[in-house]
Amino acid sequence: MAFGDSPYDEPLRAAWKQFCKRLEDAGDKVFKDYNPATPLHRADAFRYLTQNLGQTFDLALETKNTRYPALFTFSNPYCKLAGDAADFVYVQAWIDGQSVYRISGNRGTARFINFTVQGPRPEKVPGTEIPSLHEPFGDIPEANLFGHQLQTNWDGSFELYIGGEQRGPNWLPTTAGSRKLFLRQGFDSWDERPARMRIERLGMTEPRPMLTPEDFIEAFDWAGNFVTGLMNDWPDHSIKYSKPVVDYDHPNVFPAGPKDDKADAKRGRAVAHMVWELAPDQALIIEFEHDDVFWMLSNNGAFMSSMDFLYRPVSYTPARTKVDPDGKIRLILAHDDPGYHNWIDTSGFVRGNLTFRYLLGAMAPPIATRVVARNELEAALPQDTTRVTPEERTAQLQARFHAILQRYSL
Repeated sequence: MAFGDSPYDEPLRAAWKQFCKRLEDAGDKVFKDYNPATPLHRADAFRYLTQNLGQTFDLALETKNTRYPALFTFSNPYCKLAGDAADFVYVQAWIDGQSVYRISGNRGTARFINFTVQGPRPEKVPGTEIPSLHEPFGDIPEANLFGHQLQTNWDGSFELYIGGEQRGPNWLPTTAGSRKLFLRQGFDSWDERPARMRIERLGMTEPRPMLTPEDFIEAFDWAGNFVTGLMNDWPDHSIKYSKPVVDYDHPNVFPAGPKDDKADAKRGRAVAHMVWELAPDQALIIEFEHDDVFWMLSNNGAFMSSMDFLYRPVSYTPARTKVDPDGKIRLILAHDDPGYHNWIDTSGFVRGNLTFRYLLGAMAPPIATRVVARNELEAALPQDTTRVTPEERTAQLQARFHAILQRYSL
């Protein structure tokens, strides 16, 4: 038996070669202007592409059949999809608007949890000329259920139904265009436990059909769109269409406040974003008033994928942040450890993206920033700003490491 003996040989080979060509073209985007020409930045961009190559066919093929759904964690310490926050765990399941699904499990103790039914993915954002983000994004939120709305048993167990007729309070409706269930868990303290869940379609009595050549040809096309989009759209899409929130012309400054985005409101969040650029001898002080808002800060790279949050202090939330005696929070972005508790590691990059997320409709006060010389940092901060010893920093990093392993069951 050889090539050409099957009528599917030619279309399968053509689809595969087309995917490989698109992957090759996607690799050329590593060298775009927005990615600084330093060894670390170039290597990190290829890491971003290869990490996502590893999950491409999980999204395009293995979990794609909506009749046999799967909860797929598509961002983790070893695979970052651009725009991810270090203290969110992101899970999705492909669904359709005709089936009824049940999610069962234990809610865990994450401070924030959100189930969203996502609708069609239009070519352009409705009411605008803005093209939608690449797959698997760009779809429109249709229905939400937040953690405080989820009814659980005394031990945290629950069942949630998606689609069909309403079945009790834990239910999300679908439409004919529904295509995805999107789940986010947001963590504050290191001791919070993640949810443990499974999904099934009601009436799922037969084994999943074997994959066919048609399935692979379709998956090769989807996967080509995916690798092309993730390299094309980040950070270009945000720079072109999210001004002034993403502003490369004015680095190291946050906008006046989180952007007013109706789609973000449906997701239970508001966002403030800053592009940063620091020379080796500089540090950046970020300052805002402390209150009871649940916020997240995540330091992301040039393609907006989160930095190494398993081993490095690149993210903060209220429970893990020290407040100065004057009631203000001061975070210090620096290339090396300055000996202060609230240090944000640049990971050796010269440019990056800091994103604040304010959850459940919260609006935080304005965020002030100032660049100072690294050797003048001590004089620029209050004397009573919380410091740490090398041993205390090691303990912090150990707590981070073990907590994140627990979040992802690693």
